[in-house]
Amino acid sequence: MKAAAIGDNCIDFYERLGMKYPTGNVVDTGVNLHKLGVKTSIISTTGSDENGRWMIRTLEAEGLDISHLKVAEGQTAVTYMDMNGLDRVHGDYVEGVLTDIVFDEEDIAFAASHDLVHTALWGKAENVLPEIKKLGARISFDYADRLDHELVESTLPYVDYAFYSYHKGRDGYIESYLKDKVSRGIKIAVATFGEQGSLAWDGKQFYEFSVFDAEVVNTVGAGDSYIAGFLFGILSKMPIPQCMEIGARVAAKVVSVFEPWVSEKNII
Repeated sequence: MKAAAIGDNCIDFYERLGMKYPTGNVVDTGVNLHKLGVKTSIISTTGSDENGRWMIRTLEAEGLDISHLKVAEGQTAVTYMDMNGLDRVHGDYVEGVLTDIVFDEEDIAFAASHDLVHTALWGKAENVLPEIKKLGARISFDYADRLDHELVESTLPYVDYAFYSYHKGRDGYIESYLKDKVSRGIKIAVATFGEQGSLAWDGKQFYEFSVFDAEVVNTVGAGDSYIAGFLFGILSKMPIPQCMEIGARVAAKVVSVFEPWVSEKNII
């Protein structure tokens, strides 16, 4: 099994707490996929500063393929964070070298050589999805909680597995929403509800799963880790309920630490 994560990388900096770590939607999902036993590549651009060197060292130490993690002259992206109880609060975002990120033909071909390609709303990879899809790769997309974002519609023809964060729990709106996306080409649409679990629709029926008990330290990385677990199930040809179970299990482990992934190599 091989997966590629294409898009953003950044540093989350909790200035008030004096803490920071390498992250980014596709980085978090990619690292967790790798920890689940999937050979994973990161396709992105980081900065030439110390944060960028830290990003490279971190991903190398985790064992990911960073042959297509480029270094551009300038600052690595930084998100300034804080905590409100156990929930993270996003502050200012300095985009740095991601402002001019470009995925070239070599990146596209490399991504498509994997069994699955994952990206996310702020990954800036939406323009290359048609070419990746044309080359035969399956694509997953994390739309976060931006259910009305323009990319939801424009990327629809190229996405196989779509993930949405919805804060109200299961209701008629989200059921209709997931049904609509699958009716127009997506294979499986998944909504995550935080501590209320998750819901998936495959065009035939709904599947629902709860959460595992966890001592929550920081909710950062919960969605990315759930997606990693779900995609591991997909790549392993597991039924949807088992994909959801693994997603929930990985997310429960991740929210029990401050960082967006756990230190151990085997997370299930």
